[in-house]
Amino acid sequence: MSHTVDYYLAPQSPWAYLGHQRFESLLKNAGASVRVLPIDLGGKVFPISGGLPLGKRAPQRQAYRLVELERYSRHLAAPMHLKPDYFPVNGDDASRLIIAAQISVGEDAAMAICGAILAAVWAQQRNIADEKVLAQLLKEQNLTSNLLAQSESQAVQERYEANTQAAIDAGVFGSPSYVIEGEIFWGQDRLDFVERALR
Repeated sequence: MSHTVDYYLAPQSPWAYLGHQRFESLLKNAGASVRVLPIDLGGKVFPISGGLPLGKRAPQRQAYRLVELERYSRHLAAPMHLKPDYFPVNGDDASRLIIAAQISVGEDAAMAICGAILAAVWAQQRNIADEKVLAQLLKEQNLTSNLLAQSESQAVQERYEANTQAAIDAGVFGSPSYVIEGEIFWGQDRLDFVERALR
């Protein structure tokens, strides 16, 4: 039986960055499909789920987050700047670009540009709120620059809002979240369980 994974994420999430390539490999090995679902995590999901923006979290939590990011970066051999130049960063434009790629080209393209955007923030210190950076990322992924204009369409904005509402309805509260037949697996450190579910 082939599964479909609903992949809810914010494109500026360090945890989504750390899990993205491994998640892609799991999908391929399991013969599973994916629905890439960028969401407005900070603006709409956090206020409902009790999440806090990084700057409003307790100092102990902020400090431990950096410890965990460094641990996982080393463990996964994933290059990472713990305090990148462009973070926090607004992820709305990047989210809409991922959705435009999904609508126009398909899920593979959405996964590709999603991975490029995540790496841009955490490995390359690039500003994903800058249209020129997004255009360059499209070029690097061999995707048409027309997707930038499409990302500004009403249809894309409506899909973004629908993704966010679907996340809220599903009980999603963090990024990344992988949902398989209604079961939520929150965080890249739950990918072992995702792999078991896909078997």
